[in-house]
Amino acid sequence: MKAIAYNIKPDEKECLVLANHKKHDITIIANSLSAETIAFAAGKETLLVFNNDTVDQFLIQQLKALGVKYIATSSFETSHLDLKSAATAGFKIANVPLKEDQSALDRMLQVIKNLDNWAAGKCVGSACCCQNNCSVPKTLNKA
Repeated sequence: MKAIAYNIKPDEKECLVLANHKKHDITIIANSLSAETIAFAAGKETLLVFNNDTVDQFLIQQLKALGVKYIATSSFETSHLDLKSAATAGFKIANVPLKEDQSALDRMLQVIKNLDNWAAGKCVGSACCCQNNCSVPKTLNKA
């Protein structure tokens, strides 16, 4: 998959690169996702964002127009994402929750696993936080 990661911390960047093993074509941007930086997402299928980036209705519409279909995050919660607008736009969304006892590498390995599942046409199972109706219940389709 072609993906773009915005606002990624240096330790997360290193772990993402290690976890990816050059499977997915991931562009890494140090800047936050905004109206000024969204153009970098053109031609990408997946957006990777973290806690500090708000993805509101305006950005959802712009991402859809650029061809993005998936949003993956590693965040304490998903309140920084407009899940309702994302569902209306048809996005699939996955979250790898931040946990204090979990390493950045473990989180990034799960992010890559979610990209692998999407690339294979599968639901991401328990990581799914979109408001779309998946064909297989999340509790039965463990990623």
